[in-house]
Amino acid sequence: MQKIQQSFQVSYSYPVIFSENIFSIENLDLKTCFENYITSNSKILVAIDFTFLNFHKYIFQDLKNYFLFYFKDIKIIDKYIEIEGGEKSKNNAEIVNTIIESVHLNAIDRHSFIFVLGGGSVIDTVGFAAAIAHRGIRLVRIPTTTLAQNDAAIGVKNGVNTFGKKNFTGTFAPPFAVINDFNFLTTLNDRDWRCGIAEAIKVALIKDKLFYYNIKNDSVYLANRNMESMQKLIIRCADLHLQHIAGGDAFEQGSARPLDFGHWAAHKLEYLSDFELRHGEAVAIGIALDCVYSYLIQNISLENLQTILNTLIAVGFDIFSPLLELKDEKNSYLIINGLQEFREHLGGKLTITLLKEIGLGIETNYLENGIILEAILFLKNYYK
Repeated sequence: MQKIQQSFQVSYSYPVIFSENIFSIENLDLKTCFENYITSNSKILVAIDFTFLNFHKYIFQDLKNYFLFYFKDIKIIDKYIEIEGGEKSKNNAEIVNTIIESVHLNAIDRHSFIFVLGGGSVIDTVGFAAAIAHRGIRLVRIPTTTLAQNDAAIGVKNGVNTFGKKNFTGTFAPPFAVINDFNFLTTLNDRDWRCGIAEAIKVALIKDKLFYYNIKNDSVYLANRNMESMQKLIIRCADLHLQHIAGGDAFEQGSARPLDFGHWAAHKLEYLSDFELRHGEAVAIGIALDCVYSYLIQNISLENLQTILNTLIAVGFDIFSPLLELKDEKNSYLIINGLQEFREHLGGKLTITLLKEIGLGIETNYLENGIILEAILFLKNYYK
């Protein structure tokens, strides 16, 4: 037998920028970010979340004006792509085909750019198309929701839903840049404003006790849409997510995924609700469920559990859904099927993150169905 063992490393680097009025000529953040990468042959193809566009009707013209002011030779494709926001974008295979076709028709090459403005689902979908066209076109993510700015848009994952499974088809492809504009958050409805808080509570609970108590203390301000509190939350949450990506299993080759604390149930709840539940709302319930489980196996105290549940409630989340009690024709709880689907998505053996204490997650390879059902009943009765 002859064997050649290949081994190499690839270094990735991209900026995650927090700013305001990013397309104002006076704001140099984008100019600085792009000035060493734009040539006379560069093109920009733009995709925009339809919901966001309803509130920012002139955003495409603002983008064009900015880049043509600083980079006069660049070609911006005149027809931007509108995409319906939310999970519907990830369930619609035609969107990916539309983007790839536009890459083809407009001769977008690997040294050009695809810009996507929108929430996490739209960014996931466009990111997947960008990653597979020409084996990868430079993607510029401009997230417009709290959840996208502090979690969904800042990492290296892209994906769409297929076979009734969340993110079943996807890639690991780092973006060229992530540009966060806090002004875009002012037009969010209350539900979408709130959703990003769930991911912040999640990462705080497993990684940063002080951050969790800062969120707890700011819960009233966050619920009342205080921008200063939200900006602090987004930046710290993004920082913790990025630290984990850089220092851990960025391309998820193992079986553990700590940043998906609370997500095994959340993903199933989204599907059971036909995506009427927002991702952040489902994550809040999933966090609550796994925190109660952690309490029932004596990992955390009742006092700690109560402060977590009360914080989730204080910022405006429900911690229980009747969907948790749905059964199939065999009288089995549908939510428990989410465990196997979660394991399949990660590969290897089931690995779930629970709490050891506030600020410290712990991994387990088994959840007992009876305790899950006891946790569901606990949440159902918590309001009473």
